[in-house]
Amino acid sequence: MLRRTAKVFETFEVYGGWQPSCYGMFIEQKHICNTTLIILASPPRAGTGRVDKEEPVKIIAVYHFKGGVGKTATAVNLAYLAAQSGARTLICDLDPQGSASFYFRVKAEFVAGAKGLLKGGGNLEKSLKGTDYQRLDLLPADFSFRNLDRKLDGLDSPKTRLGKVLGSLRDEYEYIILDCPPNITIAAENVFHAADFLLVPIIPTTLAVRSFAQLLLFFKKKRYDHKKIFAFYSMVESRKLLHRESMAFVESRFKRVLHTRIPYAAEIERMGMHRQPVPAFSPNSPAAAAYRSLWEEVEKIIKT
Repeated sequence: MLRRTAKVFETFEVYGGWQPSCYGMFIEQKHICNTTLIILASPPRAGTGRVDKEEPVKIIAVYHFKGGVGKTATAVNLAYLAAQSGARTLICDLDPQGSASFYFRVKAEFVAGAKGLLKGGGNLEKSLKGTDYQRLDLLPADFSFRNLDRKLDGLDSPKTRLGKVLGSLRDEYEYIILDCPPNITIAAENVFHAADFLLVPIIPTTLAVRSFAQLLLFFKKKRYDHKKIFAFYSMVESRKLLHRESMAFVESRFKRVLHTRIPYAAEIERMGMHRQPVPAFSPNSPAAAAYRSLWEEVEKIIKT
């Protein structure tokens, strides 16, 4: 059942027509001082009870400490596809920029901010939001997440706190997908401990490949489980010789590279205009097909 609490959202102009900046069940439209207000009910949450399942929840982190490589687009599209496959799914927006929250038309605001996230419990429950898609919930970002490292520093076992918090949701979801900020701090090490699988998007260029090598070296020095790392190529332009050479170089030195290549595509850039996953607004596009292929690969790895 839908929550009865109504919310007011601003409107914005898209393609010449006014549309609400968040989806939900329409309740009322008001005109106040030449401003149109759309009042909507919050979408229902997917995770409102125990999931009948044999396997424990799988936590999939989309991570790279280099920015601009397609982490958020990947997390958003994989979360959508996981939910469409029939699995109760939660996407956690850990980036203070709140881009994943924006794509799902949810305000980037967490109850009690970074402190509330690390405390978990009721703060977590109050912050969970339903999305416009069945079986898919969102844990929104908050700008205070920029202080996660400082908050973690004052806790016992600061590198494993996130895993303990997410563990409280293990009975509600089958997949938890983490959209991670581009850093390699204590917050990132929390992700390394919490995640069962670490998906690392690599743009096939010299600096991006170098950053990936640095990540592998970091895992080796810290003795983290490097077998949970799976790389895939992002923003690929196969016509470029540099991209082809870079991909061949990575594959010659790292074996856990997925076959799917996410193209550099206009449909992915348009996610910000539509505020939807690519398969939702452009299901027949090459980009949507690529994300479906990527999810099929990831799902196969999880189930083997």
